[in-house]
Amino acid sequence: MMERLVHAIQCIGCPIGCGGEVTVEDGVVAEMTGFTCNKGLAYAAEEVVAPKRMVTTTVRVSGGGLPLLPVVSVNPVPKERIFDCLRLLRGVSVVAPVAEGAIIISDALGLGVDFRAAREISLL
Repeated sequence: MMERLVHAIQCIGCPIGCGGEVTVEDGVVAEMTGFTCNKGLAYAAEEVVAPKRMVTTTVRVSGGGLPLLPVVSVNPVPKERIFDCLRLLRGVSVVAPVAEGAIIISDALGLGVDFRAAREISLL
């Protein structure tokens, strides 16, 4: 028996924020309506089948002017793996100085996603 689901999606790909519907049949996108650009179509198709999000958090710093370093994923992380990445980063500690853009974790959890420093941390 074929499972058919219709999802209402509000696009966040650009400032227009158009909305539409995505019909999924047996886990595959079968039809999309209402989106006004290719960004919206791509976002909506991914959102209903395999949603991803950018991840931002902090890691501990020793010997620096600040106790925490903000880090951000270079690419979006599969939504179901976000908390796994946060657990991994909770155990990370870096030593100052740290340059903005420095890779803090490479290929986190084998997902192909790096985490970079979002700012510079200088020595005390």
